[in-house]
Amino acid sequence: MFHQIISFLLEVAASLLGGACLLRLYMQYQRVPFANPVGRFVFALTDWVVLPLRRVVPPLGRWDLASLTGAYLLKLVQFALLWLLAGSLASLTWVPLLALFGLAQMTISSLTGLLIVYAVLSWTQTGSPVSLVIERLCAPLLAPLRRIIPLAGGVDLSPLALLVLLQVAAMVLASVQQSVLR
Repeated sequence: MFHQIISFLLEVAASLLGGACLLRLYMQYQRVPFANPVGRFVFALTDWVVLPLRRVVPPLGRWDLASLTGAYLLKLVQFALLWLLAGSLASLTWVPLLALFGLAQMTISSLTGLLIVYAVLSWTQTGSPVSLVIERLCAPLLAPLRRIIPLAGGVDLSPLALLVLLQVAAMVLASVQQSVLR
């Protein structure tokens, strides 16, 4: 039970901070201004890890690799601590690969969460700064599907289609992870 509690707490911490790093990466790629509640929240959660990494990890075009590296390092620390708690010192070599799969899973989960928030906010049509940022982040992801899927009675089904695709991607990723780690 102790291992489950520690595992859960590490997953929550790594996912919250790593997800914020991924959101920072994506917001910078989409050139979304950070002068809004979402941006300030992301900066508050990630500055401590991203700013020092920027000294050694340069950006690649519009991609802030320091944010991506920060998310990966958080997953790496999570899996290393879990590995050490399990007492598996001998085969610590699997931890970087586990962290890579964890980062991919976290990316899919973060996009899923972003789309769910977008869908809920689109029903309320608040026009708040948060909903405008979320809409701006989701629009590029939904645009290809919107070209293919027509409106059904005035309802945009592209978020639902993307959620289904993300779940399929999560299943494929889990299958690949299982086959690689055997």
